[in-house]
Amino acid sequence: MTGDEPVFSAQAEDLARLAAQSRQRRLIPETGIDFASNDYLGLGRSGLLVDAARAALDRGVPVGSGGSRLLRGNCDEHEALEAEAATFFGSESALWFATGYAANSALFSTLPQRGDLIVHDELVHASAHEGMKLGRAETVSVRHNDPDAFELAIRRYRADGGTGRVWLAVESLYSMDGDRAPLDALTAIADRHDAVLLIDEAHATGVFGEGGRGLADTISGRENVITLRTCGKALGCEGALVCAPAVVKDFLVNRGRGFIFSTAPSPLMAAVVRASLEIVRTRPELREALWARVRHAETLLGLLGAQIAGSQIIPLIIGPDDRTMQLAGALQAAGFDVRGIRPPTVPNGTARLRISVTLNASLGQIGDLAAALAEATAKA
Repeated sequence: MTGDEPVFSAQAEDLARLAAQSRQRRLIPETGIDFASNDYLGLGRSGLLVDAARAALDRGVPVGSGGSRLLRGNCDEHEALEAEAATFFGSESALWFATGYAANSALFSTLPQRGDLIVHDELVHASAHEGMKLGRAETVSVRHNDPDAFELAIRRYRADGGTGRVWLAVESLYSMDGDRAPLDALTAIADRHDAVLLIDEAHATGVFGEGGRGLADTISGRENVITLRTCGKALGCEGALVCAPAVVKDFLVNRGRGFIFSTAPSPLMAAVVRASLEIVRTRPELREALWARVRHAETLLGLLGAQIAGSQIIPLIIGPDDRTMQLAGALQAAGFDVRGIRPPTVPNGTARLRISVTLNASLGQIGDLAAALAEATAKA
């Protein structure tokens, strides 16, 4: 490098390469009818949570924590949220993080030890991968939603002399395909091999299970199961709850650097998450309304080639990056907030429109989207 080169020339060249591949990301202002967010129950801007926030402020809940949880940042609202979440999700304890990314990073970098093995589905969240990079355990990626691949990876590890703990990492509902993990089969594998099953319930919490408790609701209290419950999707708030045996919570508090050295999340938001959990528990009509929209969208979008997996996430695989973004742009111009998803978020050759069904769009608007998509596809 010479003194004549711009300071950030390498970064500029990388951005140029991304642009040439139709992969450069940019921030797009929120506009149009919502078919992109994860606000599945429409709680994010609902009066219900606004009222909860006002009530919390009126009773003196502070906005900021002022420090880490281990200093002066631990608030009664944090403690109350964790106790209520543990009860709601049927786990021995819960620990609240500021984001799902921070929670996953702390989980995978802290709990598995040197000599252990993490077997993870190839499509798990990027935050899990970041945690694994920071950790000390061996990792192996296996074919998506294939229990036999998990079994084989464990047997190979043992055959090669591995004696550590095995950790199985999956999402219960995958964010880009909308399909579900085979949790029954994976639970049996975990039991058979004395392994721990880590389940990211980000996109299932609030939508699936009894009372919105997710797809892992029947197993979340087991000694060898840890679940991550994101608060920024169907719960309409922010943050994430690690639900696990008490020893796991204590270990993260003592050894999880992402927890120890972070300013505690807002006590006000903790109060709002508490209210959201109560809404999810007591308002089943929200889920019923969502599922009516999902069924309507599946009928209309399935005719246009979308993948139907029985969830609120409906992908339409386009393939080429440039055509995907052209279609997304056409839908946005028509008033529908649909986003194109490209590699590396999804595998090469599978760029797609990720259509998210939420209570922020009516049945009629879903029909309008399908008509606009049919027209845009015919012109592309």
